[in-house]
Amino acid sequence: MSDFLSGLVGKVESALGTSLSGAVQQQLQSLLQPGTLEGILSKADEAGLGDKVRSWIGHGENLPATPDEIRDILGSSTVHDLVARTGLPADAVLTAVAHFLPAAVDKTTPDGTLPTQAPTKDA
Repeated sequence: MSDFLSGLVGKVESALGTSLSGAVQQQLQSLLQPGTLEGILSKADEAGLGDKVRSWIGHGENLPATPDEIRDILGSSTVHDLVARTGLPADAVLTAVAHFLPAAVDKTTPDGTLPTQAPTKDA
């Protein structure tokens, strides 16, 4: 599945003449904040996709997500915000986020649990 999504992202990038990787990865950082991750998991649970998102957080293989599942997990307002911030069509954004979000969440949660707060500078 990841080879398929990589190929699809590449085709979309070629068709648009832009790099989805840079535009979307920049916006992914806002999704990886502790409170936002908790919200994503909550929405995923409501959509019946909680086990998929938990696979990204926990140890082991990350289950892939489809663009439609990403729309359900993020919610339409977040998708709209991502479209507005990147200037890319919704289908392109959803395809790219489906490709990048599982690995990004996995790297943000290396101990297999959601972070409880943003890192702070302790003196």
